[in-house]
This record gives sequence, structure tokens and C-alpha cells, in this order.
Amino acid sequence: MKKHLKITSLGSLLFLLLVCSFTACNKDTEPNSPSNNGNEFSGKVIIVGAGASGLAAAKKLEEEGISYQILEATDNVGGRIQKNENFADFPIDLGAEWIHEDKSILNYLINQPGSEPNVQTILYQPMNAQEVVGNTISQISNQDMVDYYANYITEYKFKNTTWYDFIDANFAQNVEQNIIYNSKVSTIDYSGGKVILTTEDGTEYEADKVILTVSVGALKSNAITFIPSLPSEKITAMQDVEFLPGFKLFMKFSDQFYPDVITCQTSSGEKTYYDVAYGKGANDHVLGLLSTGISAESYYLLNDPNTIVDSVLQELDGYFSGLASQYYLGSYIYQDWGQQTYTQGTWTSDFQAASDVLMAPLIDKVYFAGETYNAHGITPHNGFYIIRGSVQSAILSGYEVVDKILE
Repeated sequence: MKKHLKITSLGSLLFLLLVCSFTACNKDTEPNSPSNNGNEFSGKVIIVGAGASGLAAAKKLEEEGISYQILEATDNVGGRIQKNENFADFPIDLGAEWIHEDKSILNYLINQPGSEPNVQTILYQPMNAQEVVGNTISQISNQDMVDYYANYITEYKFKNTTWYDFIDANFAQNVEQNIIYNSKVSTIDYSGGKVILTTEDGTEYEADKVILTVSVGALKSNAITFIPSLPSEKITAMQDVEFLPGFKLFMKFSDQFYPDVITCQTSSGEKTYYDVAYGKGANDHVLGLLSTGISAESYYLLNDPNTIVDSVLQELDGYFSGLASQYYLGSYIYQDWGQQTYTQGTWTSDFQAASDVLMAPLIDKVYFAGETYNAHGITPHNGFYIIRGSVQSAILSGYEVVDKILE
């Protein structure tokens, strides 16, 4: 049963690139320079990546009156938090989806009182669940499901909105004036008194501190060149983090022939089918597939999303006597995070706290933030369990790294 919960946790999926910078050497635009609120630090900060952690860091810098700028590699905010509003009669989370805690954590993340957030949520406790072992599918008993949710974790999802809407309303809209889009950082030189960041188009930015929020997958792929090179112990710590390839597939059907959840046994990673419309009060029938690790790598060998869909339909037909092909409406969304240039994976998979080596800044100039850099692990944090790999882990990491800079 633990396998099922972990499978349904792309809500971990957190997070792409956000960069904050101040002196644009090849640009004539100057970032906002708010007055300092009595902090000892009064320099300039660059945030690399406009995902959850980068936006949270920017929000706190804004509130503290620290000058900052964000460099974002793509043309939009959110990183691995994205949505689609056109596929079905409800918005779909293309990346992070589950809240992975009591709904009251939404207020905690934005420093609002009370336990009831100002957005509708649903308690995610599906009871009609099946599991696939080998080629055999079987029903999971209701009592097993009851025990699972009672003993393991409380889960919520957004009802009529998404994680993207939450991030946009509470973070992005407050700092968007300081975001420079389509600015992929290729080099970070922290060898001198200032940190110099160079983007792919050759533009240079200078800052006193850098908050690097790119995914650990992108860092593992050497997407950024560091001068001097990263310490060997830092590289080893990053390589030790499990950050699996994977994708989400959404398919629309004319009728619901499937249960709430189908978990599939796999030797590495996760593979789960789930009713995306569960609890949404929707008319459309959308079945999702979350595939990471070895199952995703097997699908990748098919080379084409259409071929992947055909393979999935054939698999479902085998479980449900041909109903998948019969009810399939020919519409799907294939969101591949594992082969996406700026993410190179899904989310940090383990629940342990990040090591001191992984979290350590580079000579107090370049700091690391994101869902991977969770100092809490499974230890309660102000009454909440902050699961590494979750959106809340990314947001709190952004806050905490700013605190370190301002110390």
C-alpha cells in the first residue's frame, strides 16, 4: 500500500528554474531596488529558476526589501508546476498534483491564519483500487484502503483549481515584474568578489548572492558550468539523490470503465493509473498514467507519444476486456518531464532530510533551494510532515535559504 501513495505523488514534482539577478551587463533594464528593511545584507540577489522555490525566495526578498531579479529559462513560471485548462471540463495538473498533507498547510505556506484555505480542496481517499502484479489485476480490499489512509498519510487535492493557480496567485503575481524569461543560465562564476552569471545568449548578470533552484536532474546533466568547478563532495551528494525520469499521460474516455486507482508492481520507480476527475464533480472522464523509473524508460523506447498511447490502450484492454479502445475518444496529453531539457526528471524520491553537503552553499555566494534541499525529512515541521519532493518542501526551502542569506 505504501507503493500506491508514493506513486500518486507527482505533486512532488516541483520545480524548474528561477534566477534572481541585478546588474544586467548586456541589458539596459534595471531591477526594482526596494528599500532595505534593516537587514544587515544589502546586496543584490539573483534567483535562477521561476519554480515554486524560486518564487517563494523572491517573495521573501520582496517583503524584506532586498534587491533581486529572477532569471527563468522558459517563457513561463512554475517549473514542474503547470496546468491545462482546455482538455477537460476541469483544470488538469500537468506536473505537481497532490498536496501531501492536511489542506491547512496551504495557509501555512502563505502565512495566513486558520485551517480552511480560500480555495476548494477534496480529501483524496479513493476506495475502489486495484493492483497489477505481473499480468494479473486484482481488487484491493476496502479495509486495506482504510488502513492505508489511516496509518500512512492524509492526502488532499485541489477541486476546481491547481497547484499552478496557487503558486501564481500567492507568489508569481507579487514578483513577476522582476522575472526575465527565456534566460537559461549556462555559466556561474563565483571565483571573484561578485558572482557572474552568463546566459546562453551571452548576457551577463552580476550579483552578491545567487539562489540556484534548478532541478537536481538538470545539475546532474551538467546543464550549468561552475567556475570554479563544484566540489567533488557536492557532486557525489547530488548523484546520490534519486531523481527518476518519467511522464504523465492523460487520456479522455466516453465512460468510466476503470477504478479510482490501479497500482502496478515495478522494480524501480512508480507506475499508477488514476481517475484524474476523482472528486472534481466533472462530467468528463479522464484517466491518468504516472510512470517513472523503469516503466518510463520502457515506454521511451517506443519513441513516439502516439505509440505510447497505443501501448497503454492495449494494456488496459487486456485488463478490462477491450473497453479502453471502445471508449477512447482519441484525445490525450503527454507531459514528459524526464526528457524535458530544463528538468531532466520528475521529483526527488526519498523522504530523508537532505545532507549538509548537499545543502551547503558555495563559499556563501551560491545557495541551493528546491524540493530536493529539504532539511526536515520526515521530522515534523511546525506540526506538518514536509515530504521531500513536494511543493511545500520547495516553497519552504525558498524561504529558508533567504533566511540564511539575511543572517
